[in-house]
Amino acid sequence: MASVSTTALPTSPSSAPLIRRPNSVAVGTIVWLGSEVMFFAGLFAIYFTLRSMSGDLFATEAEKLNVVFATINTLILLSSSFTCQAGANAAEHHQARRTGGIFEFAKWGMIEWFYLTYVLGAIFVTLQVFEYLELIHHGVTLSSNSYGSAFYITTGFHGLHVTGGLFAFLFVIGRAYAVKRFARKEATSAHVISYYWHFVDVVWIGLYLVIYWLK
Repeated sequence: MASVSTTALPTSPSSAPLIRRPNSVAVGTIVWLGSEVMFFAGLFAIYFTLRSMSGDLFATEAEKLNVVFATINTLILLSSSFTCQAGANAAEHHQARRTGGIFEFAKWGMIEWFYLTYVLGAIFVTLQVFEYLELIHHGVTLSSNSYGSAFYITTGFHGLHVTGGLFAFLFVIGRAYAVKRFARKEATSAHVISYYWHFVDVVWIGLYLVIYWLK
């Protein structure tokens, strides 16, 4: 019986497997956040080093802190993480603006959720300034002692990061207004700012526990 030879047909380019490469912007942001982790790790190291060298000073000065006030402010910042993620999810579905009424939260777009996140973050920074003023009134300043230095350096740098995030939200919102079509590029920007904001929130949880509870 004669054998029948078969020849493999060349694979068409359209049938080739699709190679999905990670988004370079997102990867770059994650790498940069890794460097920020090291930065805040250094701040925590400074805090614990000064604390170990100060005896009972930290425990005495920490009594001047308003834990209830700080807890409320912490809850405000943590709630902003949920609103930020809601905005990022809306951006993933390319929904820039709300499709319903102002109180129909399920139909909100990225812009509305990011506006709310901005307001919550601004409230956090404002209340932190009020806390600083109260502590200064009680004699706790940056140069008063090692506790004051440790407190203002750690929380101050975190506050600067929150402020930087607020400017980033305005940039992303403004970009959404400027473009004619909300596309993947704008969605990527929304996800990048959400990564940063979640990082800022996680850092604050660590600061809050160390400064206000581990006295």
